[in-house]
Amino acid sequence: MRLGLRGAVVGAAIALHLLGLWALQAGLLQRVVTWVVPVMAVSEAVDVPVPPPPPAKRLPPPAATVSPRPTAPLATSAPELPLAVPAASVPAESAPIGLPAPSPVQNSAPAAAAPVTATPAPSPKIALPSTQADYLNNPRPAYPALSRRLGEQGRAVVRVLIGADGLPQKAELHSSSGFERLDRAALDTVMRWRYVPGKRGDVPEAMWFNVPLNFVLE
Repeated sequence: MRLGLRGAVVGAAIALHLLGLWALQAGLLQRVVTWVVPVMAVSEAVDVPVPPPPPAKRLPPPAATVSPRPTAPLATSAPELPLAVPAASVPAESAPIGLPAPSPVQNSAPAAAAPVTATPAPSPKIALPSTQADYLNNPRPAYPALSRRLGEQGRAVVRVLIGADGLPQKAELHSSSGFERLDRAALDTVMRWRYVPGKRGDVPEAMWFNVPLNFVLE
């Protein structure tokens, strides 16, 4: 029977070759190739039997884990011993019971430095002008003759700007005597006088100075 099967396969192969030659002319080569491969595979499969696959092994089900039941520890009785309390830990009867008062927290931050104020330099001493020096030799104010006959009397105050050299630069009436003639005589008198100049420290300086003049009949 095996010889007859081989003869059939050889005959089929010859027929396929002849059919292939015809297919080259008729354009059916692609179909012949798809048929040749299954026939060759069938002839090879008949010669070598394929053994069946082994049955799959069944794994045993996992055994259930049984957690051991906790056993209560055996109670061991120990002899009761009296507790010795140190004398220092026993509070006195008069001692107050409670928490100790918290101690005040000291501020560890350094105190802010007080601002340093610069001491201003003392201002130089100011000395006002004067007419009391003996070397000045200032004459007495001239009393107007008409004022004498009319009995005019009074006190005039003249404001004088005295230069650094002690000479008057200008004068103005600060307060009147009540009589025009006496006021004019006072202004003329202070502009003829000499003065001790005012000083700022030790330096002479031009300053204003009030000069009082009294007109009194004798």
